[in-house]
Amino acid sequence: MRVWVEAEVKPSEDPQKVEKAVKNLFPLLSLKREGGRIGGTSEDPEVLSRLRDLLRLQAIRDAARNQLLRGKREGKLEFWLNKQAAFMGKVSFTEGEAPLGPIRVVVETGDPDLLLDFLAPRTKEGKALREVSLEEIRRI
Repeated sequence: MRVWVEAEVKPSEDPQKVEKAVKNLFPLLSLKREGGRIGGTSEDPEVLSRLRDLLRLQAIRDAARNQLLRGKREGKLEFWLNKQAAFMGKVSFTEGEAPLGPIRVVVETGDPDLLLDFLAPRTKEGKALREVSLEEIRRI
């Protein structure tokens, strides 16, 4: 598995604030600044744990699942997160472009469906039907 996260730093933005926005959702990801972008990659699925926890805490797993399904492709999940919401420690999905640019996330994986169930499992009355462990994700 490979996780890739990137955010553009617009000329009107403070690079430290953009970095904080990304770190709020992906605190374990090591970030680099290159040109007008901040991003990082990791092969450790644990970098997705904070995002998973926030989806649960904000009680938006069903909505998140729908957004994630839209970005499911052969061998990967791709989605965009609102940078301003991330700065406040919240998860909000966006459809690609946003005024300040989104945080783009691409996860290459041998099993996008299992990853989807890890991040945002199907629920019934607010309860996950199946919890996928980090260990299961590490095996794909």
